[in-house]
Amino acid sequence: MKEYNFEEQELINGLIEIMPPEVSVETLEVISYKESSYPLHCFTIGSAPKGAPTLLLIGGVHGLEKVGTHVVISYLSFLFEQLKWNTDLQKIFQNFKIVAIPMVNPVGVAHNMRSNGKGVDLMRNSPTEAIDKSLFLIGGHRLGNFLPWYRGRKKDPMQIEAKALCDKVKSIVSQSTHCLALDFHSGFGLKDRLWYPYAKTSTPFSAQNQVEKIQALFDKTIPHHIYKIEPQSDQYTTHGDLWDYLYDWKEENHPRHNFIPWTLEMGSWTWLKKNPIQLFSKLGLFNPIKDHRYSRTMRRHLLLIDFFSNITKNNEVWKK
Repeated sequence: MKEYNFEEQELINGLIEIMPPEVSVETLEVISYKESSYPLHCFTIGSAPKGAPTLLLIGGVHGLEKVGTHVVISYLSFLFEQLKWNTDLQKIFQNFKIVAIPMVNPVGVAHNMRSNGKGVDLMRNSPTEAIDKSLFLIGGHRLGNFLPWYRGRKKDPMQIEAKALCDKVKSIVSQSTHCLALDFHSGFGLKDRLWYPYAKTSTPFSAQNQVEKIQALFDKTIPHHIYKIEPQSDQYTTHGDLWDYLYDWKEENHPRHNFIPWTLEMGSWTWLKKNPIQLFSKLGLFNPIKDHRYSRTMRRHLLLIDFFSNITKNNEVWKK
């Protein structure tokens, strides 16, 4: 079966070609769709031993939100080039790791679909049920894959892409003591939002105190930042959220582990406001189309990732 060729896969292949010695790559799964194959790649930066603090970067869970995949690829390219000559940075990765999955849903990214190739919304695909009332359809449903936000059938196993992501996160949590995850999405509102659990309920989650410590440090370190920081449930609640599922799994199996998943929801309405013609493009609803806005988006989140990298390494200031 031949590998399907598309822009984002070429960018990832380009990263593999320029990887410095501190980086390794693995294929978590190979997705089959319409007689073509789509690898799901995972990069690990650093040779730190078991137990090292880990930052997890995720993109492309929703295929239409290509900008998330591009932000992760852009950061990795920036990091790989520095690792070639920055000896101080090379030393840091002896005691710290970054794990990056730039494109969780390669079929969706390749074919401009929110869902995967089976019509399932991966961010509605976990067995987690919303406790507070969720919005009809948007919060996840089981009516069928002819409608967006489809969760899949109730008794079916998780989709291969969602399971691959969850298995990787579980492995990281099981083998480390501190992990922050940053998942890149787009498409909601005029502001860039940093969301933390829960998506299933407005009831505060058990790491609320740690989140507040990280937020306070973020506000002091980058006082002019652009992000609104809030639990996802402040905007809407959903069924099947993968990060709710993984956080609850952590609480049940590794209650002492310091794991906090975050989601960056880039506000695509700003791009629409500045270029209304994007309303007539499926990709334009979720991505910056103009070259200068695309370039600005690739630059503007570098400080955020850098902060999360540093706060993961220096976890004594926020851990339990």
